[in-house]
Amino acid sequence: MAPKVDPQNLRETFGRFRVLILGRANAGKTTILQKVCNTAENPEIYNAKGDKVWDIMHALMGAQRGNHDIRNEMVFKSNPGFVFHDSCGFEAGSAEEFEDMKRFISERANATKLEERIHAIWQVAPSRVWRSYCIPMDDHCRTIQRAEEKFFSECNTGNVPVIVIFTKFEALRPVAFGEIKKDLGGLSKEERSKRIAERVQELFKNTRVWDRLCELCDTENHARPKSYICLENMNRADTNCNTLLECTAFALDSEELKLCFVSTQQSNMELCIKYAVE
Repeated sequence: MAPKVDPQNLRETFGRFRVLILGRANAGKTTILQKVCNTAENPEIYNAKGDKVWDIMHALMGAQRGNHDIRNEMVFKSNPGFVFHDSCGFEAGSAEEFEDMKRFISERANATKLEERIHAIWQVAPSRVWRSYCIPMDDHCRTIQRAEEKFFSECNTGNVPVIVIFTKFEALRPVAFGEIKKDLGGLSKEERSKRIAERVQELFKNTRVWDRLCELCDTENHARPKSYICLENMNRADTNCNTLLECTAFALDSEELKLCFVSTQQSNMELCIKYAVE
């Protein structure tokens, strides 16, 4: 029997779990990170030297002026086991920002020191970068923009799993309701909700957005997304990102890294139990 691994020792070896989160402005990235870290507070931001950026608004204003630095680290006091990097800027169409993002991914996916690697790209991973990419679904007729196309067709993410997060999924509900409204008469509230949810999934499938993202990735490009999740109503207090956390945990290809990741989820007993059972 293999010796039992102490997650705390793994944390000391790997350092913090490092995630690159990609996505357009207003895609809901900050809300997702707050849900992941179980807080309503804004993160503290540090530059590459470890110096604290004086406040989040300063960093955001810099991003809007095109001065955003993807190497800045965002850390939430509620869960310092995570460190996040934000791609903010490249989606605006700047060739310089895009090339800088590609360099950052290449550097951090292959960094010699484990603690400096990105362990996942949340496209919102690992074996050496946890990555997550947020694509808002509030315009289901125009789900992929040039920035997403360039990322999936040109970026090599090595062994880092890419998880696609479709946000604002609730925007499809009114569309679904309008299409099947006449068929809902006489049904119970539960059955109506079920039918609407089924139609939402059909609408999403009909966009072929997932198929198109996969088609953008040629056989030599490791940015091929590993899986996706759909999030809705993230501004409500009763919603969470447990599906994202679970998806990320099982996307990691290293048992040690999985344990390191699960060790950051002390408040998420459901995930810890699922992973223990697996």
